[in-house]
Amino acid sequence: MQQHKQGKMKVAVIGTGVIGNGWITRFLAQGYHVTAFDPAEGAETRTRQSISRAWDSVEKIGIAANASLENLTFVPTIEEAVKDAYLIQENVPEREDLKKSVLGQIDKFAKPDAIIGSSTSGIKPSILQEDLLHPERFLVAHPFNPVHILPLVELVGGQSTEQTIISQAAAFYKSIQMKPLVVQQEIEGHIADRLMEALWREALHLVNDGIATTEEVDAAIIYGAGLRWAQMGPFLTFHLAGGEQGMRHMLKQFGPALKLPWTKLEAPDLTDDLKEKVVEGCENHAGDKTVAELEDKRDEFLVKLLDLVEEYWPESKQLAKN
Repeated sequence: MQQHKQGKMKVAVIGTGVIGNGWITRFLAQGYHVTAFDPAEGAETRTRQSISRAWDSVEKIGIAANASLENLTFVPTIEEAVKDAYLIQENVPEREDLKKSVLGQIDKFAKPDAIIGSSTSGIKPSILQEDLLHPERFLVAHPFNPVHILPLVELVGGQSTEQTIISQAAAFYKSIQMKPLVVQQEIEGHIADRLMEALWREALHLVNDGIATTEEVDAAIIYGAGLRWAQMGPFLTFHLAGGEQGMRHMLKQFGPALKLPWTKLEAPDLTDDLKEKVVEGCENHAGDKTVAELEDKRDEFLVKLLDLVEEYWPESKQLAKN
């Protein structure tokens, strides 16, 4: 690994939307020098504003001694951004043609031993790497918003990805205080998004059918399942539901209920009426708080919640496979 002049490797971020800015904040907080590229007008201003708002949260989590907002440099081309970078994080919009085009440029200009990671939430890595000159050093590295706080990153290799690259990437993401989850088989949507999508579909049905408002659906998660999932996840939560015999008894007692038609499975049509119900519900729930104010409250909450997760479930640190 090529070390940066101040002891840290240089990383590059291509695409500085919500996810890209989250990556930049995390990299900077860990003391890295970051070069960023985004052709959108005003991108640099928006990025620096985003980092400034998030910096208080990352300081509470803990930052490197050499962490500095001055370690970010915006450059006018992809070529200049990826030059000498050990790792490049791509975050352009979720369009296959656009991602392939941008990744092709990254692959062309990156140094031979650079790792290329894509933040795609649903496209298979084999599809994204099929036209690259060096597909063996590409993988999906899918984070979760807010990236500067949430530690999970799903690592998914494609058919041409070398195992050593996955191992190197896992080590790198662990070094920036993340919890890499190596997905053993590529599928659309990876793992966490598939689980969230299933819940999202059912939530839309409940609102569409007039069973619950958006605020009531949120309350059901906030004060019920969500509190349990934050510590143990669905499987261990159900393991406890089985009493002394754990999951064995739980499956015996409640397994038959899996065949009952409780869920809709398929998403409802996003009619104009359903869209308005969802939009109005969310706006009413938010009240007079702006999105920025809600983000600040979310970040403050997540910082405190992460401390509890680490305190009560330290084993969660061992996600990455050796």
